[in-house]
Amino acid sequence: MTEPVVLAAAGAAVILDVSGPGLPRVVHWGADPGPLDAADLIALVTAAGGDLASAVDGPIQPVGSVPLLPTQWDGWAGRPGVTGDRAGRWPHLRLARTGAVRVTDREVVAEAVDETAGVRLRAEIRLDPHGVLQVRHTLTNTGAGEYAVAALRTLLPLPDRATEVLDFAGRWGLERQPQRRPLGHGTHARESRRGRTGHDATPLLIAGTDGFGFDAGEVWAVHIGWSGGHEEYAERVAGATAVLGGGELLDPGEVRLAPSESYTTPVGYFAWSDRGLDDLSARLHRMVRDRPSHPRSPRPLTLNVWEAVYFDHDLDRLTALADLAARVGVERFVLDDGWFPGRRDDTAGLGDWVVDPAVWPRGLHPLVDHVHARGMRFGLWFEPEMVNPDSDLARAHPEWMLASPGRLPRPWRHQQVLDVGRPEVADHLFARIDALVTEYRLDYLKWDHNRDLLEAAHDGAAGVHRQTAAVYRLLDRLREAHPGLEIESCASGGGRIDLGILARTDRVWTSDSNDALDRQQIQRWTGLLLPPELMGSHVGPSPAHTTGRSAGLAFRCATALVGHAGIEWDISTCTDGELDLLTEWAALYKRLRGTLHNGRPVHGDVYGVVGEEAAVFVYAQLDNPADLQPRRIRLPGLVADRRYEVSRCWGAEAAGVTTTGRALRTVGLQVPALRPENAVVFEVRAIP
Repeated sequence: MTEPVVLAAAGAAVILDVSGPGLPRVVHWGADPGPLDAADLIALVTAAGGDLASAVDGPIQPVGSVPLLPTQWDGWAGRPGVTGDRAGRWPHLRLARTGAVRVTDREVVAEAVDETAGVRLRAEIRLDPHGVLQVRHTLTNTGAGEYAVAALRTLLPLPDRATEVLDFAGRWGLERQPQRRPLGHGTHARESRRGRTGHDATPLLIAGTDGFGFDAGEVWAVHIGWSGGHEEYAERVAGATAVLGGGELLDPGEVRLAPSESYTTPVGYFAWSDRGLDDLSARLHRMVRDRPSHPRSPRPLTLNVWEAVYFDHDLDRLTALADLAARVGVERFVLDDGWFPGRRDDTAGLGDWVVDPAVWPRGLHPLVDHVHARGMRFGLWFEPEMVNPDSDLARAHPEWMLASPGRLPRPWRHQQVLDVGRPEVADHLFARIDALVTEYRLDYLKWDHNRDLLEAAHDGAAGVHRQTAAVYRLLDRLREAHPGLEIESCASGGGRIDLGILARTDRVWTSDSNDALDRQQIQRWTGLLLPPELMGSHVGPSPAHTTGRSAGLAFRCATALVGHAGIEWDISTCTDGELDLLTEWAALYKRLRGTLHNGRPVHGDVYGVVGEEAAVFVYAQLDNPADLQPRRIRLPGLVADRRYEVSRCWGAEAAGVTTTGRALRTVGLQVPALRPENAVVFEVRAIP
C-alpha cells in the first residue's frame, strides 16, 4: 500500500489516502496525530472489515473517509462533488488518477481523467501555517464538443461526534444573526442566489461537538470565498461519512466549456479547532492577516457624510463639517452618494460618473483641497456596477444592461445592473473611475452594490459567474493602476462580505445599521471570520436612522471602538460636550488600535482583543438584567503567569486592579451594575 500523505501545521492535520486509482481520499481532518511512520499511517487508513448489508461491491474504504470529489461511481449518495454533461450525455464521471500525486510540505495536487466523458480534473489541497485548509478544483474539457458544468464542490469529512451546526441568517440592517440546530441525517444547506454574497449569507458554516462554545468544544468550519451565487452545507447520509462543503452555485448553462477551456472553483476555506470558536477564529484571522493585500498601516479614523447630509450636497456645509471632523481627530473624510448629475435622490443619475456642475461648479477641488489642508485623506462613494434607467449612460447604452434581450429585470431601488462582463463596459468604468481618482487625488473608494442580481443574463445566458469574475478583474485593474488606493466593500451594508471580495478590498461596511445595540451582535458574529481592522464600525446619531432607537453617546462610542472606527453623523448638531467626548474617544481609538487591529479577539463575560503586551476588554450590558447588582467578569486570553495592570479607559466608572493573568481569567474583575445599553472599556497592560 502506498504510504498515506499527512499535511500538518499549528496542531491541525489532514491525512490523505493516495493508494487508490482515483483522486485521494481524505481519511482524517482535525487534530494533528503527531509523528507517525509509514506502518502507523497504513494501519490508520486500512479499512475495517465487516458485513455491510447493502453497499456497492468492491473494496471497503477506510472508515470516515471520503474522496476529494465523490461521485456515484464511488457509491456516493450525497451531493456529488462534480456534475455536468456533454449535450445531455455522460452525466456521471468516473475519475481515474493520472500520474503521481504531487506532494510538498504544505500542498497536495492530484489529477484525474474520464477519457470517455472528455474531462480532466485537478484537485489542490493546501494547509497554511495556521492550520487552515484551502481547497480548490479545476475542470478542463478535453473532449471535442461543449461541456456544461453544473456543480464543482469542495468538501471534507466530518466525524460522527460533530452533532450540531451553527450558521447565520439576517437581512438588511441586521446581518449575521446566529442560528443553531442538531446535525441529523439529511442536508443542511445555505444557498445564496442573490448575485452577491447576501445580507442573509453565513460567513461560516460550523459543525461541532455537543455544546461547543467560544472557549470549548471541537469545531469544523467552511467558508466559500466567492461574491456571487454560492452554497455551504453539512450533510449526513445513511451509510456514508458526513461532510462539510460548498462551492459556487451555478445557474443552468452558466458555465459551458469549449474544448480545452477550464473552470476553477472558488477557494473553499476549511478550519478546525479543538478549543472552541475563539481558537477557530484566531486561525482564520492569522490567515487573513498574512495575505499580501492585507492593510498594514494604522486604520484611519473615518467620517462618512451619508447620515449627515444624504443627497443635500452644499460646499459650505461640508467644509464646516470637515472643520469639525478635523477638530475631533478624524483622519479620513468620505463624500458619499449625491455628487454626480441629477442625483438629488436615488431615482436618477446613477452611472454618470462625472461631477455635477450644478452642485459643484468648480468640481470637487474646493472640498478636496479643504479636507487635505486640514490634514485628512479624502474618499469618494461609487456604485459602478449599477445604473439608473434615468441616466445619460442608460439612454446612450441600453444594450449594456445585465439582462436578456428585451427582458429587463424588475427594478430594485430604481436601479438596473450593468453587464461588467462586456469589455466595453469594464473599460468605460475603469476610465471614469481612474480619471476621478487621478484628478482629485482620491485616497479611498467606498464601492457600493445596492441590489440583488435578478434574472442576470449576458447575451441571453445566465450571467452571475461572468459578472462576479469581471468585477474582480476591474477592482484588480484599479488597484494595479493606483497602488495606494484603498477600497471599501459595501453592499447596502454587509451584503458582500467574503474572502473573494476582500482579496481586492481593504475593509467592509459591516452593516447599514449604526444602531449600537444591533451592532454589538452584528460585529460579534462577523468577527468570527474577519479581524476587527476589516470591519467598518461608526458612531451614528441617536436615534439611529435605521431603527429609531436611542442610545447614549458613550455606549455608541464603545461599540464602534472595536472595529475600524469612524463617525457617520452630522456632528455640527453636537453640543460642545459631545464634541469633547468624541475627541477623547478618537484619541483613545488611536492609542488602542495597535492592539485592537493586531491582537486576538476573545469572548466570554466580555469581548476582548488580546495582544502580546496589551489587551482591550469591553463589558457591555445589552439588556435589562433581572438581577441588577455588581458582578465579576473574567478576562480570557491573558498569560496565566504574567502580571497585568488593568485600568478603566472608557464608559462607566470602574475600579482597576494589578494582578496575574491567572487571577483575571479565573477570579475575575469587579464591575459595577450597569443599566441597559451601557458599557465599560478596560485597558490591560502587561507589567515587564
